[in-house]
Amino acid sequence: MTSTNPHGHQKGRARSTASHLAAVTELLRPLRDSARTELVPLSSALGRGLVEDVTAPVSLPPFANSQMDGYAIRSSDVPDGGTDLRVAAPVPAGAGAATLEPGTAAPIMTGAMIPEGADAVVPIERANPDHFLPAGDAARVKLPAAAPGTYVRGAGSDIAAGEQALAAGTFLGPAQLGLLAALGLPEVTVYQAPTVLLVTTGDEVVEPGRDLPAGKIYDSNGTLLEAAMTQAGLRVLRAGISTDNPEELRTLLRSQGAGADLIVTTGGVSQGAYEVVRQAMADQPVEFLHVAMQPGGPQGIGTFEGTPFLGFPGNPVSCLVSFEMFLRPALSQLLGAPAARLPVRARLGHPLTSPEHKHQVRRGRLRPDGTVQLEGGESSHLMHALAGSNVLVHVPEGVAALGTGDEVEVWML
Repeated sequence: MTSTNPHGHQKGRARSTASHLAAVTELLRPLRDSARTELVPLSSALGRGLVEDVTAPVSLPPFANSQMDGYAIRSSDVPDGGTDLRVAAPVPAGAGAATLEPGTAAPIMTGAMIPEGADAVVPIERANPDHFLPAGDAARVKLPAAAPGTYVRGAGSDIAAGEQALAAGTFLGPAQLGLLAALGLPEVTVYQAPTVLLVTTGDEVVEPGRDLPAGKIYDSNGTLLEAAMTQAGLRVLRAGISTDNPEELRTLLRSQGAGADLIVTTGGVSQGAYEVVRQAMADQPVEFLHVAMQPGGPQGIGTFEGTPFLGFPGNPVSCLVSFEMFLRPALSQLLGAPAARLPVRARLGHPLTSPEHKHQVRRGRLRPDGTVQLEGGESSHLMHALAGSNVLVHVPEGVAALGTGDEVEVWML
């Protein structure tokens, strides 16, 4: 860990993004070890993390069934050149087991159970005539040959009973919930979403909708992070804007942070003379350091009176990048939710430069042709550029420049 003096000021080399993510994950590990869980109906489990492995109680499909509307046959009844078969009683979807007599073909619907003795299905469009005939001694249909297993979904061909269906920690999206429903499970045990106390700091910050005196700016951090956290499935307690008085900030954290699993502040973590978060945490086990990242280098990490604490920088892009780089992936790893960002490879639409000793995160727009166009510059206050972006563009530490057409990793927003 980077060493600090008693006031938390960094000494030595900046921490890598990987090392800081590991530190944030370790800080939040107690959230998993003592996590509250709940059994909820599938309709309430979207976006949650799965607590325990799920074993399939039944096979999928539970019985061999037809993949097509057609005729169920015994493949041995039909030679290579095809033949006429007598039409047997139809097999509708949802019907119980039937038996197919030798020399017959049974009209069968998609999803219907394959009759005993049948081992293949000929699609209706390949029959002559190409429509279903009623059963009877006089009704015959000409069918081509079909190999065993043709258009037959075997029992357990998706998953067999007793196999692991989902692993603990899986993020439950529509596909995962659909699988649980297909297995006949009406409810699932998930982690409760962590509650985050979110505090914006700064005498210069004003709530949107109020008058804007000279020297003041509207607070975008609170709305930006609350929206990002809420979209990620977290429960957010907004504490409003704290002044630059350290004692007032401490009082606010004590009064509103009692029910929170995590405290996140924005601003007041740099090395200036009026860094209120640093001052408020002077007697707490909180470390203030610099991560080798642009934007979002200044970070605070520790606990406030036993509650995990993260101090993000005050510029809006910096605090969002901090959430995406550290808090989102840590919670995803520990609790299965929120969903991890999908990394995609893209090609730059134009060249860029980057500080070689930092991991740079730029904002950009991924185009349909697979190229990415950067939006705005490197500065961490460019909200309009952020609003026009759909990806975060990653330039790793050690890379000073990239040219048009060079490949980069982007995270879809």
